[in-house]
Amino acid sequence: MKIKKRYHLKKKKLKEFEAKLGPYSSLIPSKTKVEILESDLPDLILVDGDPLIMILDGEPFPTLKGALKHPLESQVVVVDMGAVKFMASGADVMSPGIVEADPQIQEGDTVIVVDENHHKPLAMGTAIINGQEMVESNKGKAVRTLHYIGDKIWNLEI
Repeated sequence: MKIKKRYHLKKKKLKEFEAKLGPYSSLIPSKTKVEILESDLPDLILVDGDPLIMILDGEPFPTLKGALKHPLESQVVVVDMGAVKFMASGADVMSPGIVEADPQIQEGDTVIVVDENHHKPLAMGTAIINGQEMVESNKGKAVRTLHYIGDKIWNLEI
């Protein structure tokens, strides 16, 4: 990964991101060192050196490490255990592997993919179809994977 810039987040911008994060604003506790890391990957917000938030299309969203610290309650897609090994390789999520999805998910939304047994985050991606279709459909892709366990963002050491 090639780092372009790394700088502290200004208080005004930090407040904007906290407001956009809504229930996940607790990922940025008070009196922590918050930085932006611009690289060839999506921009990351580092909280005390940990990449807990990524910026996608100008919107902050928890990374998988962020999702582990603060379990997500919305925008979640649950896959069966047969899909886990494919998810660990960065594969897109196929509709037949989905057992449950937040019905509020719309096409183009950023979602977190979790396993059905432990509800641990496996990947995050962009919904190709809405949440209801993900569960009802039994063919085709449902989520395009953007970030998964074991990728460059997950393994980022600063």
